[in-house]
Amino acid sequence: MQWEEGEESGNIEDRRGFGPVAGVGGLGVGGVVLALIGYFVFGISPQSTMNAVNGAGPAAQQQEGVRGAPSDREGRFVDVIATSVDEVWAQIFRQQGQTYQPPAAEVLYDQSTETGCGLGQSAMGPFYCPQDRKVYLDLAFWQELESRFGASGDAARAYVIAHEMGHHVQNLLGQADEARQLGARGATSGSVRLELQADCYAGVWAAHVSEVTGGKVALAPSDIEDGLRAAAAVGDDTLQKQATGQVVPDSFTHGTSAQRMRWFRAGVSTGDPGACDTFNAARL
Repeated sequence: MQWEEGEESGNIEDRRGFGPVAGVGGLGVGGVVLALIGYFVFGISPQSTMNAVNGAGPAAQQQEGVRGAPSDREGRFVDVIATSVDEVWAQIFRQQGQTYQPPAAEVLYDQSTETGCGLGQSAMGPFYCPQDRKVYLDLAFWQELESRFGASGDAARAYVIAHEMGHHVQNLLGQADEARQLGARGATSGSVRLELQADCYAGVWAAHVSEVTGGKVALAPSDIEDGLRAAAAVGDDTLQKQATGQVVPDSFTHGTSAQRMRWFRAGVSTGDPGACDTFNAARL
């Protein structure tokens, strides 16, 4: 994947090196996911859910990170990819007579960090918080993506960033409101449809990024395959098989590996956000 000459917006908030937030309890991934599902589907305050999970303890305080363009390669990669995602969606919004607003920041952190949605922990992987409009990334996830999920390479990492920023696009367009009507879990739930649409939006970015950036950020066909492998690696059925040896569709929140690949591919092949309407699709 080509990205080293890409533009950097410096829309990064770097909290790396700050260490875990003081007072972190035993929240774990389940509590964070519960809070985010509660927000997207039921409109419940994520902080309220997290306080309940933690015994209603006081919220931890997080020091503001360093704003600007990082100097290290991993930080620069996030900045370049996120900037290219912003550029692609800004063009798409302009073509539709709308104005795109970038996320408030892409936050880089270690272990745990305070967010507008409550406490975030690295165990949950990258995520987007709609309340503060920030994308959160513990870059240790890149190693897990490769070692645990078998998805290596810059393109796999770029897919993850584009997917999370796809949630920001959904937030701007009010598409999370549709998810609230369809439930938090299950094979056809609002959560699954929201995640599959974000996969498709990641594909839309991949379809346009070379043209929009003048080739400074570009994906070869082999890079698209890396993105597809990353999408497949985090399918609900694949993760459930790894964890318990069983697949339970009633507990799905993100979609199967096949679905995640199919919707990412739909975005790549059409380059059209209109092709990402998972909420009215006859087949997920």
